[in-house]
Amino acid sequence: MRPAVNSPDDAAERLRQIELVTDTALAHLESDDLLREMLHRVSKLLNVDTATVMRYEPAGELLVATAAVGIEDEVRQNVRVHVGPAFADAVASGRRPPILDSQEDPSVLRPVFQEHGIDTLIGTPMLAGGEIIGVLYIGTYETRRFTEHDVHLLQLVADRIALAIHASTTHAERAATKALQRSLLPTRLPTVPGITLDARYVSGVDPGVGGDWYDVFTLPSGHIGIVIGDVVGSGLAAAIIMGRLRSALRAYALETEDPAQVLHKLDRKVTHFEPNAMATVAYSIYDPAATTLHISMAGHLPPVIGTPSSGSHLAEVPVDPPVGLGVARRKRRTSMLTLPTNGVVCFFTDGLVERRHRSIDLGLEQLCEAIHPAPAGTVCTTVMNKLVGTEPPTDDVALLAISHSG
Repeated sequence: MRPAVNSPDDAAERLRQIELVTDTALAHLESDDLLREMLHRVSKLLNVDTATVMRYEPAGELLVATAAVGIEDEVRQNVRVHVGPAFADAVASGRRPPILDSQEDPSVLRPVFQEHGIDTLIGTPMLAGGEIIGVLYIGTYETRRFTEHDVHLLQLVADRIALAIHASTTHAERAATKALQRSLLPTRLPTVPGITLDARYVSGVDPGVGGDWYDVFTLPSGHIGIVIGDVVGSGLAAAIIMGRLRSALRAYALETEDPAQVLHKLDRKVTHFEPNAMATVAYSIYDPAATTLHISMAGHLPPVIGTPSSGSHLAEVPVDPPVGLGVARRKRRTSMLTLPTNGVVCFFTDGLVERRHRSIDLGLEQLCEAIHPAPAGTVCTTVMNKLVGTEPPTDDVALLAISHSG
């Protein structure tokens, strides 16, 4: 049986080993470099032949080889393990560091381990912020009994790696989310005789936001499609779903000019292909000749209508369930609004009116007070100044104004 070379017999040796894996000098390293350095250090400290980090991908319930020492081909070959009864899976699922011996339980070893002749493995979950990041495991070619100190040291390394991966992933995901959001927003709004169009979009400062969007496009008939929506959820996943919904809605808008039918098709698509997704959406079709909006609401807040004579108020339109709920208790409805002469209609997402220490009713009241008939650009500027001001919003904010130019 292979002994543990670095079994510490005194407090000084234990402290030296702990300092090696918690060295603050490692903080300047990029995530990939830190992973490799930590794996090299733990391999030497614990006298093991292999050390591997497997990242957890919850969407596919997979563990994916990300970094390795001793069996680097795991990473090069993009080894992927489905969550199940195998060793790494058991560690991830149980969130505990079991010690497994291939002779006692051969089912725990995947073919890749058997090919390398690995006899004994120990693994521990990598957790950060209460979420599982992945699994760190080490292995030896000879039979080995790991001590409690070995397990403790391995857990310290796992914690250090988990924090580094979490920080790097959070930063990269937020950058990717913002880039995706911006790429999906219209670069230029259509020019439509008789009206002005303008919009604002501000990313929230809370980590993980990312599902708001607006869209304006010209239909083959010459009518104008107007969309605003908010995907329930956060982060890159919500932004990706938002992109899919945007593309699907545009496709359905070419099939019918009934907004309710478009949202019905979108609901069916989300329910079938995105079973865990849900979004609120308002879809309108503007007829320039009649200056009317045909609108269907899927769980979204109604737009605000501003007129020169009677002030501003929330549009009185029926609101049907959000898309993705899969409920078909009633047929979705389309309503008609008339764009008032020299008036304005404002669509928005809830990030504009919701605050942690303020009721949404107060936010809606302030929004109505801020909207007065004016060119769309002026309306957007006024609303953002009064409701957002100089303090960055915690949630994403999307605002779209349509002003009648007389």
